[in-house]
Amino acid sequence: MQYYLAPMEGITTWIYRKAHAEVYGALDKYFIPFLETHEKRDFKTRELQEILPAHNEGIRAVPQILTKHAGGFIKVARALKSFGYDEINLNLGCPSKTVVSRRKGAGFLSFPEELDQFLEEIFSALDVKLSVKTRVGKDSPEEFGRLLSVYNKYPLEELIVHPRIQADYYKGVPRMECYEEARKRSRNPLCYNGDLFTQSCIRRFCGNYPKEERLMIGRGLILNPGLIHGGTKEQLWEFHGRLVDGYLGRGLSETSVLFKMKELWFYQIHLFADTKKYEKQIRKVQSFPEYQKIVEELFRERDLCPPA
Repeated sequence: MQYYLAPMEGITTWIYRKAHAEVYGALDKYFIPFLETHEKRDFKTRELQEILPAHNEGIRAVPQILTKHAGGFIKVARALKSFGYDEINLNLGCPSKTVVSRRKGAGFLSFPEELDQFLEEIFSALDVKLSVKTRVGKDSPEEFGRLLSVYNKYPLEELIVHPRIQADYYKGVPRMECYEEARKRSRNPLCYNGDLFTQSCIRRFCGNYPKEERLMIGRGLILNPGLIHGGTKEQLWEFHGRLVDGYLGRGLSETSVLFKMKELWFYQIHLFADTKKYEKQIRKVQSFPEYQKIVEELFRERDLCPPA
């Protein structure tokens, strides 16, 4: 089985990806949070930091692009190829209302004819591997059949399917009937993404689909960075330290680092037993030194108890 880390804006930064690979062992692919296309400028400094080859050394990193404009995609893809990337991913899964209102991400799924033309243009212009991360529709899962027919026209490196519609966001259960349809009809290699939070979730999926070869995991790996290769409390402490040192070492203020780590603890607090007190303290703390004291006490007083 191949395991991929899903891109999560603000969390799976290059510092996060590097620390994860060094502490827990590299996954098969790390998808870089999406880059948006801009006609009148080059990469922002923050974007450039994410895609610099030196910042992704030792891992298989795949940049992701969010756009509805073929020309913009082609321009960014060519720039990424000049950095040495041989695979690029198209984001058709982001459910954010801000993104969708601009007909990007999952919003593009409502326009299959335009999407077809978009794919035709980029495949005609580019000679890099192109993959797609998609939801199964914007408003209804009945949209997926038409979308799948569009995807089948092109030689995708892989089709990553998150079987929810945009309106679901991340609520409810994945619409596995759509993934079943993809398994029956897709002419491209498939990768499943959605609600793989624990080892038991992964085992259950593999038991139901023993021939599948690729899994993309987002929130499950953010919650438990040792989900795939296993991990100890000592490794988690080292991982935490590498993140903090990495962000501070790159010039982020203590306040910025504090809020980055708070976002991460929204997930990782569930790795420990009996953490109601610490969860509340981390959520409310405003001082970085005080945050450090709280986390040190958490690691000292509580044991890892990954959700089963």
